Amino acid sequence: MRALRKGLKLVVVDPRKTELAEKAVLWLPLKPGTNVPLANGIAYVILKEGLYRKDFIEARTENFEAYANYILSEWPLERAERMTGIRREHIEHLAHLYARAEKALIFWGLGVTEHRSGSQGAMAMANLALLCGHVGRPGTGAMPLRGQNNVQGACDMGALPYTLPGYQKMADPLVRKKFQDIWGVPLPEKPGLTETMMYKEALEGRFKALYVVGYDVAMTHGNLNRVHEALSRLDLLVVQDIFWPKVADFAHVVLPSACLFEKDGTTDNGERRVQRIRKLIDPPGEAWPDWKIIAEVSKRLGYEMPYQSARDIFEEMRRIMPSFSGITYERLEERSLCWPVPDEDHPGTELMFQERFSRDSGKAFFAIPKHWGPEDKTDTDYPFVLITGRRLQHYNCGSMTRRVEGLLELLPEELVEINPKDARKLRIRERDPIKIVTHRGEVTARAHITTRVRPGIIFMDFHFEDPLTNILTSPGIDTEVHTPEYKVAAAKIVKL
Repeated sequence: MRALRKGLKLVVVDPRKTELAEKAVLWLPLKPGTNVPLANGIAYVILKEGLYRKDFIEARTENFEAYANYILSEWPLERAERMTGIRREHIEHLAHLYARAEKALIFWGLGVTEHRSGSQGAMAMANLALLCGHVGRPGTGAMPLRGQNNVQGACDMGALPYTLPGYQKMADPLVRKKFQDIWGVPLPEKPGLTETMMYKEALEGRFKALYVVGYDVAMTHGNLNRVHEALSRLDLLVVQDIFWPKVADFAHVVLPSACLFEKDGTTDNGERRVQRIRKLIDPPGEAWPDWKIIAEVSKRLGYEMPYQSARDIFEEMRRIMPSFSGITYERLEERSLCWPVPDEDHPGTELMFQERFSRDSGKAFFAIPKHWGPEDKTDTDYPFVLITGRRLQHYNCGSMTRRVEGLLELLPEELVEINPKDARKLRIRERDPIKIVTHRGEVTARAHITTRVRPGIIFMDFHFEDPLTNILTSPGIDTEVHTPEYKVAAAKIVKL
């Protein structure tokens, strides 16, 4: 908001007119699931009109020629216009704004990644930044906005099935030897399963046990009926959380953990900024910090974790992760630091990619972003597109925010956003009870008639246990990393 007051030009791309879209110089309400066609259409204009940064591309990128040929041959503006529903002059206007700006930022959230082409969409956005040289300088970049506190930190610590802490490659024998020497055990040579694949394997009887920490998969994952069936088939489900989540209804063991202000440690946000978290109060009852519970479980399984505090774990992180080597608790007492911090004299790296990229060649690589349409297709029986997302008043599964009286007063129940034209056709009035039906199931909620959504689109959040919105979402998953396709489901509305 401060930047807007100083003259920033804001463009919002979203099928729904959010609060931010109302403040934008340009709002592009694209058809849900067409992020890749839009980004490739913008790239077409930039390439066709020669608006790209030739010097930057030649010095700092690879695969430009193949990318340019792909865009110019496969993504003419007519195709992008037809697929996205955005008029070509608006695509051209955005391309000119972005390419001619001295500084430009692209931010995206789950509206880009929660599609079958989610990974492709992220790569298409990064390509635009490379085309125009909007990388490695202050006020530029292409950045995903993290959805929750310390998501970045979890990834940094290796909570991904295909990487070790610090994004070190599991396939590198020297890397594996370093970890094996410090931990004293052999490491798997093959990557593990993504979460979505875990449920698939559980349904097929090959995946037997799941340990869930601070995450209500029974409320927030997509295509929930399938997830619930997978959870019920497990031989062992352990849930560790600060409140009793819905997933605990399926659990064999539930372990109470301390919340953020009941433990010491560090957190890391989307700009790689590591900050100290300091304990304010003791946890209630038998709740322990997460690290202590995991260390105790590990001990019972026969592997001793000798940590006595969160700081002990941080010291091991410094030994094992070059990007954290120079970060100490003493330094964090003075100020936060952005990794990589290779030594204790290093000031931290607030701006990445100024001289080289993190690939072995030091150059960025132009991906060839492909488009796969949504798994669900609308038809005469299911004519509406259901989009799911969050609202300002609540957070994720609502396990914390629904305990706050003031927030519940602001938004006490789920509401289905429907355009006035659709409401008139279906004879639905404000707050009428309606049933939303998809190929996966049905839920009941009240209608909220608003121009925030366009005709043919309805919007619901997933903050409430009743209705359990994510029962409705698509079975589609991202082709690369298997993120569920939350954002596009074919639906029908039944007035009750």
